[in-house]
Amino acid sequence: MYLVVEGPIGVGKTSLAGRLAARYGAELNLEVVEENPFLAHFYEAPEAYAFQVQVFFLLSRFKQLSALAQPGLWSGNVVSDYLFDKDFIFAAMNLKDAEFALYEDLYAHLSPRLPTPDLVVYLRAEPELLLARIEKRGRPFERDMQAAYLRDLTARYDEYFRTYPGRLLTVDASRYDFVGNPQDEQAILACIEEALHADTVAGEGAAV
Repeated sequence: MYLVVEGPIGVGKTSLAGRLAARYGAELNLEVVEENPFLAHFYEAPEAYAFQVQVFFLLSRFKQLSALAQPGLWSGNVVSDYLFDKDFIFAAMNLKDAEFALYEDLYAHLSPRLPTPDLVVYLRAEPELLLARIEKRGRPFERDMQAAYLRDLTARYDEYFRTYPGRLLTVDASRYDFVGNPQDEQAILACIEEALHADTVAGEGAAV
């Protein structure tokens, strides 16, 4: 089983992925974020550092996820807190003109080489909730993040998953406190379990 949790910044992807990994005895694949040496500079001067940030993430995520397809490196179930396609969502926001064209070419060569998830759980939340959670976790480089940026990002996630071709479960993250409420945690895990075993057609994403 290859299960992915996805959603905008601050929605709780890593927290839920960790709980799913524990439930299924799965290996946990976490994206590299704070190790990106350009990220702090990007938040201070987005136009100057957008390309460096995106290429670092693109290659880092490709290296991580390509290992899933190599026998012996991963065994059994895997839960990841990101989908490779998220990189394109951010790149479409942050890059322009020749830089975006070059990025598109790199992405088009790398993406087909990666395995397809059995299920993607899309955690969705409004910008106000995202800002509150971002503030709570206290990453210094996220301190000045604006609601307008998160609104744009959320809209792009919604549009991407509106036509996502694989098996999808959309979760309203504002309804579930799966970190602080054990009942909410069990409820969302039960929904994901049902989605994993449901006999649905790819692209017919359910929502809870």
